Amino acid sequence: MRSSCGDRRRGFTLIEVLVALAIISIALLASLRVAGGGTHSVGELRARLLAGWVAENILAEQRARGVWLPTGMQRGLARQGGIEFAWREEIIATPNVLFRRVDVRVFAAQEETHELAHLVGFAVHPPGGDK
Repeated sequence: MRSSCGDRRRGFTLIEVLVALAIISIALLASLRVAGGGTHSVGELRARLLAGWVAENILAEQRARGVWLPTGMQRGLARQGGIEFAWREEIIATPNVLFRRVDVRVFAAQEETHELAHLVGFAVHPPGGDK
């Protein structure tokens, strides 16, 4: 006759297996959430980089034209890296009449509340032009 203590096999009970699976699933969900957040951050950084290029292009175009900029605000759309951006350019008078401040703000095209880039430059009055 066998003893019931010696016949018992070593192993995990169903409850222990379920607890281990629950712990593993929680850890996997947390790692997926972190990976998803990293992906979102990369998309935001890419959009900010491209928006900065849009702002730089607008300022470079103003300098290349070499015209005296009237004060006021202009809006437009620009495409960079396959993404559509909305931009707003504000020309502001400065205490020195030979300079104008140029504020360029770039937004995601869908929502102008989320500013992706802001660049400030100055336009110099061209020699021989009207003030």
